Amino acid sequence: MIKKINRYEKLIFETKYWTIELASDQTYLGRCKIILKRKCGELNKVNNKEWDDFLKVIKRMENGLKIAFNATMFNWTCLMNDAYQSKNPMPQVHWHFRPRYKNKIKFNGLFFEDKEFGQHYNREKNRKIAERIQNKIIEKIRKSVKLK
Repeated sequence: MIKKINRYEKLIFETKYWTIELASDQTYLGRCKIILKRKCGELNKVNNKEWDDFLKVIKRMENGLKIAFNATMFNWTCLMNDAYQSKNPMPQVHWHFRPRYKNKIKFNGLFFEDKEFGQHYNREKNRKIAERIQNKIIEKIRKSVKLK
């Protein structure tokens, strides 16, 4: 069973320091969020053990998404801007992981095409897909990142 993190995201896997969730927006097949488990609002306060663990997450995710969906390359962003739209901002260190695809991908009957490949990602797009397909994406990622 896939554990729901919040109203939109679903757990793929966890490490000691990070939670990896499938993002609700699947404009880029396999898009995820990687969230530091402890409360921390600034990158300069992430400790060495957390950074070392994050590097392992990067390797697992990039290798895994190449295996799962033949991703060409990856965008990693850590913006935390949205927290400051609140009257009392409470930023949390997290990363957005966007696999990018040179070629059109077909997965579970759906086509995913990265029309901006080689350019900045399009933040205006927001592709919601059925929960059953989200679960299949999660299953495929889990298998490809070789969870033990």
